[in-house]
Amino acid sequence: MPMRSLRLPHRARPIRGGRRQDRGFTMIEVLIAVVVVLFGLLGLAGVQVRALQAEFESYQRKQAFLLLQDMVDRIQANRVVASCYALTTAGTGSPYAGTGATLPSCTAGSTAVQAVANDDLAKWSATLQGAAVAATSAASAPSIGAMIGARGCITADGGGVYTVSVAWQGMSATAAPPAALKCGTGQYGADDALRRVVSATIQVATLN
Repeated sequence: MPMRSLRLPHRARPIRGGRRQDRGFTMIEVLIAVVVVLFGLLGLAGVQVRALQAEFESYQRKQAFLLLQDMVDRIQANRVVASCYALTTAGTGSPYAGTGATLPSCTAGSTAVQAVANDDLAKWSATLQGAAVAATSAASAPSIGAMIGARGCITADGGGVYTVSVAWQGMSATAAPPAALKCGTGQYGADDALRRVVSATIQVATLN
């Protein structure tokens, strides 16, 4: 019986159009992936910017507290002429130190304590303007830098209570400080949304 030759079935040839379609889908997927990655990078950059702003806000607040405590210590050390430090009108929050303007001269007490008060105010005003830098060397003690648009206010209530305040400009708008904190009012925008203030109150006893 003659043997029949077996023919293997022909493999179906792929449709060229299908290849083009597959390639098209692959390109779209790549483009979508690129767009997603770009949006992710933009979001990450935004988060990093906000983190840097928050870090700088924290740095400025720390510097403000250092400047605040510096003046509180100076007044307490020279309390016999504490009235010489009250350079700001309580109701307006001005004038203030930190602008380079001439500060009032002390006329109370002895010549020695007057000189100390004048020197304290001059140094505080210069530091508020950024005269000091955050550096430490073997020959000098650490010093502090200033904030953006720093202003220093000192008010007295007439009964021996002195309020020391430091105002500066923040990086982003927030709620305005309490109405009682007048230092630097109107210096950082009409609505005070950029104004930041820290304050401390000290009692200076009058000894007879």
